[in-house]
Amino acid sequence: MTKFYGVFGAICLMFLGLFAVSNASAQDRQTFTGTVLSYGMGADTRTRTGTFTLIINGQTSDSLAQEYLTTLQSGGQSDVLELIKKQELGRFSVGANVGVPINVVRESVDGGQRKIFIVFERWTQFAELRGGYRSLDYPFGVIELTIDEKTGKGEGTYIAAAQIRWKKDKKTNQYQVEIENFATYPAKLMGVIQQGRKN
Repeated sequence: MTKFYGVFGAICLMFLGLFAVSNASAQDRQTFTGTVLSYGMGADTRTRTGTFTLIINGQTSDSLAQEYLTTLQSGGQSDVLELIKKQELGRFSVGANVGVPINVVRESVDGGQRKIFIVFERWTQFAELRGGYRSLDYPFGVIELTIDEKTGKGEGTYIAAAQIRWKKDKKTNQYQVEIENFATYPAKLMGVIQQGRKN
């Protein structure tokens, strides 16, 4: 398993609601497409590629982001999952799949670069439920995109199965949001482009 803290594109700060949301695109429907490059794990080390479509219809308010953080601190990721499931802010799909609703969308802009952080309840396979596999402890999907404001192009990362926890860092002795990936490495989102963009 691989753990990510604040170094993962400052996503922890975005989860806390400490970044300003870009008002220019907060209410507009946005569609992003590109290629997913995912890495194998265990005995299966093959890489796989596919296409994805990400549709964003809205963004998470500062007050909701703070509520999610407070819930994570007091109750844990299961309680957070129950809260975010009430929000549907778009959809994420890979290949020809219908996809799943996205539940958290946070955005910041810095130096002409848009940072978009997304969390959602991930796909759960029937075999996981039947077998009671450890992967069920990783109920979130997490996406981070970096998009150039001038071109609408960019790249990102995608964690298909993640844990999100409030945990004390052993080095700093400070509590922070920890995101742990069930696989060895996050998938890469490449050739990302915003569709129907107005220049």
